Amino acid sequence: MTNANAPSNSGASRTCGNRGIALLGGAVLLASLLTATGVARAQSAMGPVAAPADDSLTLHGVTLYGIVDIGLQYESHGAPFNDYFPAGSADIVQKNSNNSQFGATPSNLSQSRVGLQGIEPILVGDWVAVFKLETFFNPQSGDIADALKSLAQNNGRTASEQTTNLDSSIAGQTFQQSFVGLSSATFGSLTFGRQNTLLADGISKYDPQGASQAFSLIGLSGTTAGGGDTQDRRVDSSLKYVEKVGPVHFGVDYKFNNASGAANTLVQADVGIEYLGASVDAYFTHVRDAISASALSAAQVAMLPGLGLSSSNSLAGTISDNTSYAIMAMYNFGAPKIYAGYEHIQYANPTTPLPVGFDDIGGYKLAVVNNTAFPNDKDLQVFWAGVKYTVLSSLDLTASYYGYKQNSYADGANTGCSTTVSGGCSGNENALTFSADYRFTKRFDMYAGLMWTKVSGGLASGYDFSTDTVDPTIGFRFKF
Repeated sequence: MTNANAPSNSGASRTCGNRGIALLGGAVLLASLLTATGVARAQSAMGPVAAPADDSLTLHGVTLYGIVDIGLQYESHGAPFNDYFPAGSADIVQKNSNNSQFGATPSNLSQSRVGLQGIEPILVGDWVAVFKLETFFNPQSGDIADALKSLAQNNGRTASEQTTNLDSSIAGQTFQQSFVGLSSATFGSLTFGRQNTLLADGISKYDPQGASQAFSLIGLSGTTAGGGDTQDRRVDSSLKYVEKVGPVHFGVDYKFNNASGAANTLVQADVGIEYLGASVDAYFTHVRDAISASALSAAQVAMLPGLGLSSSNSLAGTISDNTSYAIMAMYNFGAPKIYAGYEHIQYANPTTPLPVGFDDIGGYKLAVVNNTAFPNDKDLQVFWAGVKYTVLSSLDLTASYYGYKQNSYADGANTGCSTTVSGGCSGNENALTFSADYRFTKRFDMYAGLMWTKVSGGLASGYDFSTDTVDPTIGFRFKF
């Protein structure tokens, strides 16, 4: 059977280029038409609108909710889309970005999901019991989202043969969030299970693009929200406490150890304030034995029989102890909202090395383990700024900038390097994004936008096909 997502030949590439131009032009036209439509509606409105009735799907304190988000995307440089990777496409430039691509992509503005959440008064003060169960899926394929499967599918393939594959905390688990706890308006909330970290909650709040995968570098790449590695964006076996006292709020998060002593413990803290339209939060994160997973090379796949492992669930892993500090801010002027953030992440070799065969999330195993990737500490600085402007009550326009800046942590002959000779050289990644989101109803909206990314120096090491890409995207989102 012909693979509809296979790389195009040169003639098809020109066709995809025309599609991309048309898609981008359509995005601009869409924003203009929606603005005009909204103005006409605003001018014809007669009198106050009654508040909508509560139409949530709630029974006996348990609510069914979900999001279905799907669209069409053109990538100027990318790899064939993958039905398991949560975003479908890479959205940002990667080492395997070897050709233009066009097709259906899931979860561009929001991750498609379905979930249950509940609240039950327990007749002790103002305490209530709470729970949440949430599953991520890809609507274009019907598959449970599984980024690590996208890696395993590309084991042994050269970059030019690969489909889209990136690491993530989304690894085919039945539930991406699965926690239970207690909550009180007076004493705060305490929850335990698999859940978003405090830092991940902060990215969703302070990213002008709302952690969108198609229009945000820090939304697509979980490096920032994971405190260094994307697998720590959501964590298992975590105890999370948050509280608000007047304008001040704070929280702590602790992930209990895994199978190898202190492996995979996480400590996180947040303190913030909201006052007169301004909001500021500061975060601290320390992760032991953070894992960055990748597909295996052909030579590494050949080693698997001797290890008693299978190519279908085996990956390579780089292990590090990560420490990060972040500060994020937002100011609400009314129609416009201004966002900004900064995070400093330090990577060091792990104090507790992980063994070959270590069980990673989602049932995947590390067949190749690198515990010595950082001869010198790696420092990664992440920064962003943006503005969201509510042109009309139903139309938001958002523009933003994101940047990564890496120091030179290589040793030997490459000490102090700033070229592409090694991934340990200093380097940069920059992204510019724009999106328009029009809400037809409370539950249904249409969006259009694009993200341009470019890498240089050490962050472009191994990028033999292209060092930049742009991804104009349009789509629909239904929320219930």
